[in-house]
Order: sequence, then C-alpha cells, then structure tokens
Amino acid sequence: MSPSSQISRSCFPLVIGVLLSLLAVLIPNRLDAQLWGSDRRGVPEWENDVKFKSDEFTFVRIKYSSMGYGGYWGEKWQIDYPDSDLNFSYRLQEMTSLKVNPDGKILELTNPELFEHPFVYLIEPGHLRFTEAEVRALRTYLLGGGFMLVDDFWGEREWYNFYREIKRVFPDREPKELPLSHPIFNCVFPLDEKPQIPNVGLGMESRYHGITWERYDAREVHYKGIFDDHQRLVCVICHNTDLGDGWEWEGYNEYFFREFSEKKAYPLGINIVVYALTH
Repeated sequence: MSPSSQISRSCFPLVIGVLLSLLAVLIPNRLDAQLWGSDRRGVPEWENDVKFKSDEFTFVRIKYSSMGYGGYWGEKWQIDYPDSDLNFSYRLQEMTSLKVNPDGKILELTNPELFEHPFVYLIEPGHLRFTEAEVRALRTYLLGGGFMLVDDFWGEREWYNFYREIKRVFPDREPKELPLSHPIFNCVFPLDEKPQIPNVGLGMESRYHGITWERYDAREVHYKGIFDDHQRLVCVICHNTDLGDGWEWEGYNEYFFREFSEKKAYPLGINIVVYALTH
C-alpha cells in the first residue's frame, strides 16, 4: 500500500470472549514472564488460521531516531519492551475476537511498511526530537488513515517537549482533552474514571499511601486526542500515566495486577485498539 492511499480498516465483529470480572480467573500467576532469558518471557504463543492473515492485527511499536537513555531498557523508545507488547497482544487476542499477531513488530516512522498497519504505539516522548523525514512520514500516515497511541510521559516539561514535536507534525491541529464519555473509555470495557497507571514500584506502594503520580506536577492524568478534517480521531495521547507498565508487569505483583493491570491498563488499551480499528 502506498503512503498516499487510504489505509483500509475493517469493522471487525467484536465478540468479548470473557467478562472483565473473569479476567483474574483466566490469568495465571506468571512471575517467570519477566525473565529475560526467554524469547517470549513465558507469554503463551498461538497460531492464526492462514485465511485470516490479511485481517491479522499487529501491535507496532515505533522506533524513533532521537537518542534518549532509558536505563535498563536501553533507548527511550525501548522501555517496557518486549514484555508489554507481548502481554498486551496476548490479552487482546484472549479478550476479543480479533486475530492478533503474537509477536508484534518494531518499525521506524520512515519505513514504508508502516502503511500496512492501522495502529502504532509510541512511548516515552518526553525527550524525543523528530527528524524532518519523521515529521512528514507521521503526518502522511495519520492523515492517510493510521492511528497512533502515545504513552508514558510525565510532568509539564515532558508535555511541552512532546507538544512542540507534535505541532511540527500538525501545526494547525490542537490536542483536545477527551471527555470520559468518549468511546475509548467505554466501547468494550466501561471505565468510571480516567485511569492513572503508575510505574510498578509506585503502584505497589500506592496501597499504603494512595499516590499514583510520579512527579509533583503530574497529579492529574490527561487523555488528549488529535482529529483530522473529518473529525476522525487519529491520535490518543496518554499523559501522566503509563499503560505500558500495566501490561509489562502484570505477573510481578498481585496487588499491582489487580489494581492497575486488570482494572485499568488492559481495559483501556483494548478499548483504544478496538476504537481505532472500527472508526
């Protein structure tokens, strides 16, 4: 598919295989899922019927070119990888009727293959700098039918950095706060609040003090959207929250799983993907 052509998106018939309340029953305690010595970190593998290959959903993580050290994980774009991507792909195929690629994919914004995928995930944009080629490619992708989920950056300084970069992509479009009534909060799993998901360490400690924000200037969670000329939502921006940790560390601590993975990170992530694929 050429970058200038519209990305086709089927309205998949969505059948929820189990209720959210049964999620805990179906999820084994997989502390070994975090072991770095296994290719799939203990996440089950599955095969899709070849006749559904053209309808298969692939979780695509964006590798951006600007440097940024992410500690144990390497560069910023790598944070939570691969556990978050593998776990989320598994839960998405388990909880819906979508045919999901078990492996996911990493792509640069300038890779022509990007236009074969209707959904991409960009993490830790608080220090990124798009190249001019990345700016052009992202604009073409999103206006051509693609969708981007932005996640895991905190505080005002990181917000203004990302805001500057996304305004290079869309100088004439402003991110708008999404109300709780928007379908991303209820199209599959209804949420009664805009969830704030902290890193796993703070999440475990929050049972004692209730604090889920990572910085003094990040107390309020924001979910903003960018729309095209037809009012199609092309980008969801998750600020002062971390869905990726909710997916990555589901097997590390029971309280974190029950409070953040099960109730918040997975339901919202599934809602966003389903919405992106059906609108």
